[in-house]
Amino acid sequence: MFNIGDKIVYPMHGAGIIEAIEEKEILGERQKYYVMRMPMGDMKVMIPINSIKEIGVRQVAGDEEIQEVFNILRGEKSKMSSNWNRRYRANMEKIKSGNIFQVAEVVRNLALREKEKGLSTGERKMLENAKHILISEIVLSKCIGEEEALQLIESTFN
Repeated sequence: MFNIGDKIVYPMHGAGIIEAIEEKEILGERQKYYVMRMPMGDMKVMIPINSIKEIGVRQVAGDEEIQEVFNILRGEKSKMSSNWNRRYRANMEKIKSGNIFQVAEVVRNLALREKEKGLSTGERKMLENAKHILISEIVLSKCIGEEEALQLIESTFN
């Protein structure tokens, strides 16, 4: 159970801060929701409390995990399928997992592939989405701005 003020990660959406806990009736069913404000895009998301485990909501990574993320970003590209469809599905599974290390792997692999061969429109969108998720967590973990977090990620590829 999380509390107001906690920094959490909602897989596929990114990191945010719990602003409130509200009870709402949606489709005739009353339940409690975390109201999470996402610093990027100033968006609010409502997450049903009774399904946070299935969704994979977790606390924002600490300093050691963020350091490991940068180690992953600096690492070698993993073996990926040459089949676009299989590669896309494998990367989507990693992003959906909510695991910051797997998201970092997707960012690294797609960024390196983009430099080598270029990316399709779908993979370019996936790279941007994965980068957005990573940046949102780095912003909250390190208490820095969005632009600074982006520069930290970009600098690992230069």
